[in-house]
Amino acid sequence: MPHIGPHVTLNNPAFIHDTASIYGKVTIGAGASVWPQVVMRAEMFEIKIGARTNIQDFVMVHVGGSTPTIVGEDCSITHHVTLHGCEIGDRCLIGINATIMDGARIGANSIVAGHTIVREGQEFPDNSIIAGVPAKLVGTRDNSEANLINARFYYRNGLNYARNIDRMSDDDIAYMVSGDTD
Repeated sequence: MPHIGPHVTLNNPAFIHDTASIYGKVTIGAGASVWPQVVMRAEMFEIKIGARTNIQDFVMVHVGGSTPTIVGEDCSITHHVTLHGCEIGDRCLIGINATIMDGARIGANSIVAGHTIVREGQEFPDNSIIAGVPAKLVGTRDNSEANLINARFYYRNGLNYARNIDRMSDDDIAYMVSGDTD
């Protein structure tokens, strides 16, 4: 059974893995998924996870010293990411092992490359491609379609895992690329 604290609000998520640990004022949106070994802690301020967003294996989400952590809808927060008191817009993909620090803001439809470190207070506009240590804007492009396909994959996968199904069917795969929102 996952640890879900008394101040956590679950708005019909697709899946929360048994090893997840969620403490403090945390809201998880409809259709969102929380995968193995995720830790979320909000002793002050709050954490909000948007609808159909996936928080993948070994992610740490924490509030900042003076900022909440807000993650938009249809985002993929991939393996080993650290989100600390930051704001992520809708339809973003945050790459493996990236770190986003207090007061940083990532605009909608953006991609943060794996291993990137976004420093405190850095802000990037919508449609950004962000990479490096420290993070820099390396390009601009509307990444919403590709990011949405990835989020759909995790949404469908989460629904399956909640039913103890750990392999996708041909129908599941067709759904991911169809654009349907059942």
